[in-house]
Amino acid sequence: MTDLKLENTKAQMRKGVLELCVLSIIAKEAAYPTDIINQLKEARMIVVEGTIYPLLNRLKDADLLDYSWQESKSGPPRKYYKITSSGLEFLDSLMETWGDLNKAVKHSQLNIQNNEQNS
Repeated sequence: MTDLKLENTKAQMRKGVLELCVLSIIAKEAAYPTDIINQLKEARMIVVEGTIYPLLNRLKDADLLDYSWQESKSGPPRKYYKITSSGLEFLDSLMETWGDLNKAVKHSQLNIQNNEQNS
C-alpha cells in the first residue's frame, strides 16, 4: 500500500513540474513534440506522447504557445511549437514559484536534519 502511495505522489510531483519543463525547453527554441519528449527523457522525466500532446494543446489554447508547420526531410510537414510573449511571462512566474517551493523544501529538509541531530 505504501509503495502505491509513493508512486502516486511521485507521479503528481512530476505532473506538477511538467508544464514548467516543457515551457523551459520551448523557450530556448521552437521544438517538435518528439524532441521535447527526448529532452525530458534525458532529464530523467519520462513522458509519453499521450501526455505531451494534450499539454501542448492546452498551452496553445491558453496563448502560451504558438506553432508553425515546417517541411520535413523524412515525411509530412511537422508542427513546431514556439513560446509566445505571454508564455514567457507565464514561465517567469512559474520559475519564481519554483524557486519559492525549492527554498521551502530545502528549509523543511534542514529542519528534519536538525531534529535528527538533536535527537
